[in-house]
Amino acid sequence: MPSRTSSTPGQSLRDLLPEARFLGACDIRVTSCCSDSRHSRPGDLFVALPGSSDDGHRYVSDAASRGATALLVQRAVGQCKLPTCVVSDVNAAYGKLCQALAGNPARQLKMIGLTGTNGKTTTSLLVASILNAAGMSAGLIGTLGNFDGVDFGPAKLTTPTAPELAQWLARMSANGCTHAVVEISSHAISQSRVAGIDFDVVGISNVRHDHLDYHGTLAEYRRAKRRALDFLTPEGVAVLNADDAVCAEFLEEHHAPALSVGIDAPCEISASPVEQFISEQTFLLSAGDETVPVRTHLIGRHNIYNCLMAAATGISYGIDLATIAYGIEKLDKVPGRLERIECGQPFSVFVDYAHTAEALAVTLDTLRPLVSGRLICVFGAGGDRDQQKRPKMGGAVENRAEVTYLTNDNPRHEDPEFIASGVLLGFMNPSEVHVVLDRAEAIARALDDAQPGDCVLIAGKGHEDYQVVGDKRLYFDDRAFARQWLYEQHSGTEFSRAA
Repeated sequence: MPSRTSSTPGQSLRDLLPEARFLGACDIRVTSCCSDSRHSRPGDLFVALPGSSDDGHRYVSDAASRGATALLVQRAVGQCKLPTCVVSDVNAAYGKLCQALAGNPARQLKMIGLTGTNGKTTTSLLVASILNAAGMSAGLIGTLGNFDGVDFGPAKLTTPTAPELAQWLARMSANGCTHAVVEISSHAISQSRVAGIDFDVVGISNVRHDHLDYHGTLAEYRRAKRRALDFLTPEGVAVLNADDAVCAEFLEEHHAPALSVGIDAPCEISASPVEQFISEQTFLLSAGDETVPVRTHLIGRHNIYNCLMAAATGISYGIDLATIAYGIEKLDKVPGRLERIECGQPFSVFVDYAHTAEALAVTLDTLRPLVSGRLICVFGAGGDRDQQKRPKMGGAVENRAEVTYLTNDNPRHEDPEFIASGVLLGFMNPSEVHVVLDRAEAIARALDDAQPGDCVLIAGKGHEDYQVVGDKRLYFDDRAFARQWLYEQHSGTEFSRAA
């Protein structure tokens, strides 16, 4: 990930950060900056970012030895003689500086920020589809990757680092995009990666239990999500899910323009489910006195909420309901989000990104009424992440699936058996769980177990085509493996020929 950014004209820190305190200079004019001392070059401003496991203030001397000529810090550093700018929040200052050095590209775009525990990715693609249906051009920043209107690039983070985000927005502006749709993670909010960007619309779909390994408490996690609304322009619109308890609280507290969406609670933009099948669903979308039918291949109640969030975003830009419905219907699938694997087999197979108890519950509850046979769930929990959610994940699956295969997700630096033991604590009958730590073997056994009418859900990794084991990223794609297994195991059979 880029840790440096530059601009030819340069930027006055006194103009950009009027509340800052300066040591050894009246002002600092910046033409390039860097937050990793190893990448410092002569003339750079070194930005000392604090971190959860390390602190950039420790590396001021290293940056200076490599040619850095000034510092941006949160506290004065020892006997350093370099001109220094001291701010109360260096992350926020860095975000603003990166945007400024890139020419403030967000000011040339209509900015849409989307956050929430679940649904950010699907909602972002729905928003882009609606905007494109209305004749606009949308760039995308998110979990599946980044799109600048011409080229697509992979994403290492849901929300890129401040310099990378500024670069992508600059490319969108240069390529003629009218809008930028940005997924904003709770980490990005806490680290102020989107500082310096004023959003026209910020949507919060839901706030559940996640990322406590980083935020510490659920209250802190909720506060981080709430802070997303602070990035709105004064006339910007908040889009909030009135059916979500936490979002409903945000709605009451938000004394600025807002649109509420929901299925059950009184709201401004609502949906009424009509019918649902294994491959599509229909609902009525209403705003004011107008109602239109919507048929989408994105199944499940949770996807109706995603459609509502996207519809409200479209309405905030004056797009009519018919065009919004058309935009929703144009998006036929989202990679790794309840993605159906269809190879002609006599049972259903879905791959989904669900990796929290709430997401697993929602996904399994969506499939339950659509399946005549058993629900078979393959899932695991990620390593080096929130351990508190592991038993809850187990409980969510046990209460909904008839057959469970507990396997590896991304173990990272944790022992897979230890991770599995944490998940098993949530099962009332752990002896009935098939613990198969090799993910390929677990998927193969689940598919082999499936009978006509059953449904196999492979959960946790969704679109990801890798497994993180230790420091290694090993290729593995749930979707590709499932397709390969289905074709190979039934090659030459009537089942295979039907695909």
